[in-house]
Amino acid sequence: MAPSSSAKKVAKLASRGKGKKVRFQGGTTFPTVVAVVSVVMVALIAYARISMPGVETGAPQPGDSWHIAYGIRVCDSWLPTLQGTPAELDLDVSTGNQEELGGGAATSQDGVIHYHPQVGGATGGKARLGVFLDQYGISLSDTELKVPAALAGDDGSTSWNVDTFQCDGKDTQIRVRVWDDYTTGSYSDKVTGFRNLRFTRSGMVFTIAIVPKDDDIPQPDSVAELTNLNVPGAGGAATTVPSGDTTAPGDTTATGDTTAPADTTVTGDTTADTVTATTGG
Repeated sequence: MAPSSSAKKVAKLASRGKGKKVRFQGGTTFPTVVAVVSVVMVALIAYARISMPGVETGAPQPGDSWHIAYGIRVCDSWLPTLQGTPAELDLDVSTGNQEELGGGAATSQDGVIHYHPQVGGATGGKARLGVFLDQYGISLSDTELKVPAALAGDDGSTSWNVDTFQCDGKDTQIRVRVWDDYTTGSYSDKVTGFRNLRFTRSGMVFTIAIVPKDDDIPQPDSVAELTNLNVPGAGGAATTVPSGDTTAPGDTTATGDTTAPADTTVTGDTTADTVTATTGG
C-alpha cells in the first residue's frame, strides 16, 4: 500500500528540522538571571547558618566564675555535700572551697558549685545541671535518684525510686526547687527535665528533693557561703523561703502570699511542668 499524503508531509517536516538548534526567545538573559538569583539565595542561607548564635553562646563564658548553692534532700534529711579537686576546674565545674580555688588543698565541703566554664566546654546554653550531675556520678530522672557511696543517706541508701520509696508512709516525688537569686524568696519547682535546667547566673540555688507532694522544700545551708563569697544579689542578704508558703505541683491552692500556677513552660530548650511562687515581703 502506498503511503498516504499525510505521512509524506510528516516525514518531510521532520527531515527539515534535523540539525537545527532550539533557541529561547529573548536569548540568554533569563537563564542568567535565574542562575544569579539561585547563587545569591544559597549564599544568604549559608551566611545565616554561620551567623546564627549557637547553644554555646551567651553567659557563662571562659573566664567567668559563677557560684551556685546546692543541696540534695531526702524526706527531711540533707545528704552530704560533695568535695571537688583543683583538676575539676578544667571540667567546667568544681564543688571545692575557697582554699581549693586558690590552688591549695580542699579542706571542707562547702555545698557550692564553683562553675568555671572552659574553652570548648559547657558554656552559654550548655551550662546546665546535668554537667554538675555527670561530673560527680549522680543519676537523676523523673522517678529515681542515684548517688555515689560518699553521699549515702543516714541508712546507707544510695538510690531512691519514688514508685516505691515513701517518707513516713507518704508517697513521694522528685522536685528540683530553683531560686534564680539567693537573696530573694522567688523560686520555681521543676518536676521533670532536671538535667536540662540552665545555669543562667551566679547566685542561683538548686535543691534536689525527694519529698511528699505537699512538703515544702527549704534552701540548703550552703546559701550562707554565697554571702561569704560576696556573690551579688538583687535582694541584699540571703533569705530562706518560709515553710508552709507553697503547695506541691498540681495543687494550685496556695497559702499566704504565694500564687502557684501549674503546667508552666520552662524557658530555654527544655519543657517542664513548673510551679512558680514568690514569697511576700
